[in-house]
Amino acid sequence: MAILIDEKTAVLVQGITGRTGAFGTRAMLEYGTKVVAGVTPGRRGESVWGVPVFNTVKEAINEVGPVDLSVAFVPAPQVKDAVLEALESGIKTIVVPAERVPLHDILIMLSYTRKTGSRIIGPGSLGLISPGKASAGWIGGAKELIEESFKPGNIGVISRSGGGITTICWLLAQHGLGVSTAIHVGTEPIIGTTGAELLREFQKDSETHAVVVFGEIGGLMEIEMAEVIRNNEFKKPIVFYIAGRMLPSGMRFSHASAIIERKADTAEYKEKILEEVGAYIAKKPVELATIVKQLIKR
Repeated sequence: MAILIDEKTAVLVQGITGRTGAFGTRAMLEYGTKVVAGVTPGRRGESVWGVPVFNTVKEAINEVGPVDLSVAFVPAPQVKDAVLEALESGIKTIVVPAERVPLHDILIMLSYTRKTGSRIIGPGSLGLISPGKASAGWIGGAKELIEESFKPGNIGVISRSGGGITTICWLLAQHGLGVSTAIHVGTEPIIGTTGAELLREFQKDSETHAVVVFGEIGGLMEIEMAEVIRNNEFKKPIVFYIAGRMLPSGMRFSHASAIIERKADTAEYKEKILEEVGAYIAKKPVELATIVKQLIKR
């Protein structure tokens, strides 16, 4: 099994005729994702890699049928309108790769997801992948690298780092382990779907036996995940690596959300809280694979 996406998920691409939209569409199609339609206003009747293009999301759904997930390959200033259009059309999961989306726009989008029971992955997300089934976004890079790094299996992967998610899955593969679903949550200070929410999804997935998390300094994601574990909402083995340990206060690590501004932002504080609730801590990325392998053998 998998969470959020599998081989049956019908995917729509917003901004499909742009350079990034066309690139992402090709990558998804090559992986076997069921991309059923694309949307670019004014471009109805065209096709991209064999995928029909429509003017609006509603128009596309009327023509091709229900859509489960949209990838919004649009520039940051246009993200809000694209996401709201998809949500208003009934699509329940929207992947947003764009970075530097205005915070006010993110808050408006998240308010709408609460009303509709939908979710946003990102902004600033490379996407997600259920190995051997489907991918959404442009996670993993070239097809050869995806095939080498993302093997089907029973380990869920959550990452705040785009590069880190491929590294983790590659390490797991080197140790004979595979992945149920891997998700890059996004790089913005406010994101749509949190690590805590994803833990609850992985808990419900009978074929996910453990979860590996690539965390970072700054933000509350890891602390919120600790609360989910503390409240017994997630009961499976889980291993964390917190990147950015050596950075001084005030210096950003990789992107805007990874910055030490207070004690709770530090790797040491997060590790302490996580260990208190029974999570395992890797001091180096390579240890993630060895620790989780030992845990699932017990």
